[in-house]
Amino acid sequence: MTGDPRLMLAYRECEQITRNQARNFYYGIRLLRPERRSALCAVYAIARRIDDIGDGDLPDATKLARLDQIRAALHQLPGDTEDPVLLALADAANRLPIPLAALDELVDGCVADVQGTPYDSFEELTGYCRCVAGSIGRLSLGVFDIRPSVSRTEASELADTLGIALQLTNILRDILEDRAQDRVYLPGEDLDQFGCRLELTADGGLGDKPDRLVELLRFQAHRAERYYRTGLGLLPMLDRRSAACVAAMAGIYHRLLARIITDPLAVTRRRVALTGWEKAYVAARAMARSTA
Repeated sequence: MTGDPRLMLAYRECEQITRNQARNFYYGIRLLRPERRSALCAVYAIARRIDDIGDGDLPDATKLARLDQIRAALHQLPGDTEDPVLLALADAANRLPIPLAALDELVDGCVADVQGTPYDSFEELTGYCRCVAGSIGRLSLGVFDIRPSVSRTEASELADTLGIALQLTNILRDILEDRAQDRVYLPGEDLDQFGCRLELTADGGLGDKPDRLVELLRFQAHRAERYYRTGLGLLPMLDRRSAACVAAMAGIYHRLLARIITDPLAVTRRRVALTGWEKAYVAARAMARSTA
């Protein structure tokens, strides 16, 4: 980064947003070298802004209009801007091969959320996951150091796959929260197969028979596990710190998935989460393994 005070303040704001709001991801992001960490914080800050529009309390028409506005602002980069997040993002993309076009996919996914788009098949769901999480994987890959012998195309495919694994984990973890917002992500064909409707009860739970719900959730969790298995093949393609960052971020979500597989109905009782100590342990282990 340059010594431009305005740019330094912009990066500082992005890092503050990331530290405060990326409860899981920051454990990995902080393992990067400072210049890479700042760039990834800029990517996260803009992704957070897009997500917050979709998840906010504004009327749907207003949300869609704001998503159009942010898409237009992104298309104008690297033009002049006073917005600190956009300023940092433009600088990061100027320094590193960050594919800003992938943010269009993130906006597309957010539009689908606002519109309440249903997913009839798993293929349709993975298309959505590629928009909202695979895109972040590809953007992040632009920040990471890839080993010279590695094909960027192959690495990009694995980053996309790992993003899908994380998003599938999110979908399972947040099933109650999403249902309360009239959002159902699990494919309609799978709901039919397991005889589930995901209707909310008066006390805010799910009204499906517990045994059927367990089978449905485990089925989806094992699908996510297969995406982790493939996506984690990205790690040996990255330099030490980048690999540690990815291993920490993915490791936290992978542990969440393991808990869901062990007790699928936990997601119907509370938000499944790791403690701060557990997250720190995963990050420390990721760093230690990368130096071994």
